[in-house]
Amino acid sequence: MAEPDRTPGVGPWAREYSLLLRRSGLDRELVLNETLQPSGGARSGLFSLAQCLEQPSLLLSQVGIESSDNAGPRAVRAFVSVLQQDLALSVVAPLTLRLFRDGHAPLPDPKRIFLAPADEQTQTASRWFQVPGGEQVDEETFVRSAGALTAEWYPAFRRQLGVSPGAYWSSIGLGLGAPFSAVWNRAEPQALCLLAQGWLKQFQNDANQFIDWIPAVFGGQTTAIPQRKGCCLKYLLPEGGYCGTCGVHRKERLAALTPQRRTTAPGQWQPGR
Repeated sequence: MAEPDRTPGVGPWAREYSLLLRRSGLDRELVLNETLQPSGGARSGLFSLAQCLEQPSLLLSQVGIESSDNAGPRAVRAFVSVLQQDLALSVVAPLTLRLFRDGHAPLPDPKRIFLAPADEQTQTASRWFQVPGGEQVDEETFVRSAGALTAEWYPAFRRQLGVSPGAYWSSIGLGLGAPFSAVWNRAEPQALCLLAQGWLKQFQNDANQFIDWIPAVFGGQTTAIPQRKGCCLKYLLPEGGYCGTCGVHRKERLAALTPQRRTTAPGQWQPGR
């Protein structure tokens, strides 16, 4: 039996996560170091998330500048929805990974989060970033505060920017569940799904209502995937496609599950985008 993780400062959920990984022959710190991407140096920002929340038209104007002249309301909504997903995957996810690795991390601070200009390759991937610094908080504070912050962001994205509840909260759920996505095909699936779902419940926002962690079989191997209940609409963009967690295919995947053998149709899932 694996011994409990007694790393100083690591919270109870990170300890349970570490124990799960050790039972699967994995090391928490090594896994999370592999998953965390280098910061890439200084970046310039067009405006902060705080400014966007106060004046959502800033984001709509930027989308209008970057999208094609004939982009209709549906395409604009998809663009904004994918940018919101990027906020979850490029800012919330790394902070959660750091929390599980180090036992502390900065909160997602709207005044420190900025939207970078689009590069030549893509308009929507890895646009949001958080500048270094900010107070480091422990697991309990992170859960309480990050849950409240993401709930505070929701009205602007929903009412002024048109992001659907399912798209918004399932993307936030992917960001907060990043440590579990990092080992989706390497840790024991049933235990991973239970722990990941329990972790999301702690935030007391709607993320847990729009993500189902389910065991799934790909090519004969049982894995664990977070199945979205909402779609980010990326498939509507010229550079788009279907994410591995896409809500468009949710009914098909869940219909393939059976009580005896929980499986999905063959395919290859990749966390996040």
